[in-house]
Amino acid sequence: MKRIDFKKVIEWLSKALRCPICGYEYNLETTKIIDTKQEDQTHATLLVHSDCTRCKSSVVFGISIEGGEIFSAVMVTDLTSNDTKKFSKQDPLRADDVYSVHQFLNGFDGDFARALGK
Repeated sequence: MKRIDFKKVIEWLSKALRCPICGYEYNLETTKIIDTKQEDQTHATLLVHSDCTRCKSSVVFGISIEGGEIFSAVMVTDLTSNDTKKFSKQDPLRADDVYSVHQFLNGFDGDFARALGK
């Protein structure tokens, strides 16, 4: 199976896409591929993280390649590229996880120093 050249896709995207905060062109050195999946010769998905060199904001791009078309969804984030790598390998949150946090917050008295010191 012929592989899609993800590096070339990122090079193109770094010139085509601009920071949603300040409009500055993305820098290839601050754009990193977090995850890729290639289904066949013409279909692939990428998860990309980029930092704006002008305003220092960070974004995560979800990119889908379908034949000759490229679709992108952008989310502004406070995660670093190392954070995105780390969290992409974690199991998804379960309903029990959310409920546990809810239970904790329901009885939380606001003393973060004590809560985080445990």
